[in-house]
Amino acid sequence: MRTFDFAPLHRATIGFDQIADMMDRVLTNDVAQPSYPPYNIEKTDADTYRISVAVAGFSEADLSVEVKENSLVVSGKKSAEDKDRSYLHRGIATRAFERRFALADHVRVTGASHENGMLNIDLKREVPEALKPRRIEISSANAIEKDVVDAKAVN
Repeated sequence: MRTFDFAPLHRATIGFDQIADMMDRVLTNDVAQPSYPPYNIEKTDADTYRISVAVAGFSEADLSVEVKENSLVVSGKKSAEDKDRSYLHRGIATRAFERRFALADHVRVTGASHENGMLNIDLKREVPEALKPRRIEISSANAIEKDVVDAKAVN
């Protein structure tokens, strides 16, 4: 198992501790992450994403999509099966699963759909106005002194 020391990052930066914590969580959880069910993550536009999970054999009632603490949790549990069925070969896995995805700040789930054995979850990154870049006007020192002089003249 690999371990990384993020101490230099903490010493040289301010406010990036969440990134180091997230990387540490991902690296430690990556070992235990199951491969079932398979999924795709695609970027559909500049600020939109889609997670597609292969859930063959599951109905919409068997699936759950929840957002908890910047984490998207997709789970599935098959309802009780008919005992009268007798399979000669059973290759479609319908075992219970839970898959977690870490969501960045300002990413929200906009919808989910179940079609043709695929669960599609749409996400969108919405950056608040306060965090968007803005232009700051630069004024000269003379203009500031002139404003101060004008304010004294009015008094």
